[in-house]
Amino acid sequence: MAARPPSPAPSAPSRVAVVGAGMVGLSTAWFLQERGVGVTVYDREGVAAGSSWGNAGWLTPGLATPLPEPAVLTYGVRAVLSPSSPVYVPPSADPKLLRFLAGFARNSTASQWLRSMRALVPINSLALPSFDLLAAGGVEARTPEAKSFIAAYRTATEREVLLEELEQIHSAGQTMEFDVLDGNEARGVEPSLSDEIGAAIRLHGQRYIDPGHYVHALADAVRARGGVIHDGTEVTDVRDAAAGVTIDVGGGDGERFDAVVLATGAWLGRLARRFGVRSLVQAGRGYSFSVPVEHVPSGPVYFPAQRVACTPLGDRLRVAGMMEFRKPEAPLDARRVRAIAEAARPLLRGADLDARRDEWVGSRPCTTDGLPLIGATRSPRVFAAGGHGMWGITLGPATGRLLAETIVTGELPAQLTPFDPLR
Repeated sequence: MAARPPSPAPSAPSRVAVVGAGMVGLSTAWFLQERGVGVTVYDREGVAAGSSWGNAGWLTPGLATPLPEPAVLTYGVRAVLSPSSPVYVPPSADPKLLRFLAGFARNSTASQWLRSMRALVPINSLALPSFDLLAAGGVEARTPEAKSFIAAYRTATEREVLLEELEQIHSAGQTMEFDVLDGNEARGVEPSLSDEIGAAIRLHGQRYIDPGHYVHALADAVRARGGVIHDGTEVTDVRDAAAGVTIDVGGGDGERFDAVVLATGAWLGRLARRFGVRSLVQAGRGYSFSVPVEHVPSGPVYFPAQRVACTPLGDRLRVAGMMEFRKPEAPLDARRVRAIAEAARPLLRGADLDARRDEWVGSRPCTTDGLPLIGATRSPRVFAAGGHGMWGITLGPATGRLLAETIVTGELPAQLTPFDPLR
């Protein structure tokens, strides 16, 4: 058990509400406790109930890049016509989604991608050290280093896309060590790859987790330090006044806090809009399931051309993919699950893709420029923490660490400057 954290400075808030019990919200709560702040967390469903549970669980700051890029835009155009495409936009898109897609398209240029990538490099550098701080502080969940992390392709020509991206990542100031392999070399490292694989890249220095287990362990650590987590409790209103911020929950009497953090993922705009957060946050829904496999990989396996991510979890393999731009409340679409399975089938050896369990869909919170929204809103007592897209697991602890510093000290760390929620 970690030592009791110090008391907050006299000017710092002593009680903070966090709305959202995913990786970002709970990391913020934990780092606030580290600075002596009492926390109460609310979630409309429960711990890890949103996009934190069923995602691939990669801790890959080396690959945490802006989602809007020319290649993704190409997928999006094709996806309008093909429900099985890795990126799917329904033909009946509503006006809000169309506005989001227009903004997304404007940011899907090489020059804008490079600017956004440079903005992410400083926070990416804090990603793994922030997980280490959580471990040192008593969060009882492993973040194993990937013994192998393979990005696999059918051909060397397909591989050129990632090699070029790695060069661009390097030019933006972020380092990534990797090896270039042929198909036989890749199978020598990872026997679960099929004979269809003719080229690969092996990434070094990355980690992975079981995200559901990890986020529950983080919640346990918050509770052990005296934090309160209210599951199944929807915050219906946030009211800012001179005496503090009042949280309204399901028609009951409001509770007053010194500050509030809005970490509600794809639903961020519902509470944050009145505090000046105008950026559209769109659900980019991802799907996953788990299957038995003859040889459990020793680390993540990624098929970039198919946008399918595989992660070993115990004796099974989690298979994840898809970027589906729909309302976050929409039900799971079995066609998406089948499309992921069929994309992975010829590329994996010994995986029973028909013995699927834990079929899941979760809504990643995406922004039009690919950058998260982290920091104070129009109210100095209301803070946003969301919009991480595919990288909420990787960047959640770093986000919580930096945001807790902002809330307690009133000073904005340089790493958060590009992520102003009012931009």
